[in-house]
Amino acid sequence: MANYKTLHHWDVTPEEAIKIQNKLRSLVKIEALQGEIRYIAGADVSFDKGSNIVYAGVVVLKFPELEEVDRSLLITEVNFPYIPGLLSFRESPALIKAWEKIKIEPDVVIIDGQGIAHPRRFGIASHFGVLIDKPTIGCAKSLLVGKYEEPSPKAGNYSYLYDSGEIIGAVLRTRDEVQPVFVSIGHKITLESSIKIVLSTIRGYRIPEPTRQAHILVNALRRGEIKPGTKTKPEQDSLFSF
Repeated sequence: MANYKTLHHWDVTPEEAIKIQNKLRSLVKIEALQGEIRYIAGADVSFDKGSNIVYAGVVVLKFPELEEVDRSLLITEVNFPYIPGLLSFRESPALIKAWEKIKIEPDVVIIDGQGIAHPRRFGIASHFGVLIDKPTIGCAKSLLVGKYEEPSPKAGNYSYLYDSGEIIGAVLRTRDEVQPVFVSIGHKITLESSIKIVLSTIRGYRIPEPTRQAHILVNALRRGEIKPGTKTKPEQDSLFSF
């Protein structure tokens, strides 16, 4: 069972949620990644349009091979509305439930969403990272806040994302001539390591493999093609460091 911190209630109003973000953002740590990466996870959720039923999943992959070793999928209900900037209060409760059931804890987690590239510097990747006390990276498919210059079209190039003169993330080209992704610090990591890790997990698609696999799984769960639950394979011993 993976651990997490209980720092607040989830049954809150949008106004209370903003106060929680402003209070907890001081807990976000920007620091060099410690130790080797053996396992890396992706987390994502899926909804039916207009429904409060959420399909959530965490998938753990051996690193750098990116072979699945653990997964946790569940179906639950949420009551918090969809509000830009407050995504964490709609999705994190389900992700936390999925997280606590995994047996192989990852060294890094990539979230399909923003980290500090957020109006209050506390997007879902930062919020989730503080709760699980693990290095997390936000890798979003769209811009929430900030301005940037378009990076050159070759894979691996990036430009910085700025807000009020502050670097809050990177606009990263993961494949030649495709739309970039928006990478930001979640918790306990640097932007440079975040970029490097995201690039190391690209396997021919725009988005990193951990969140791509999580996305595939939660959508298969929503369509009824697979069942909720956990699935763990024997631990592996490969090491890869940053």
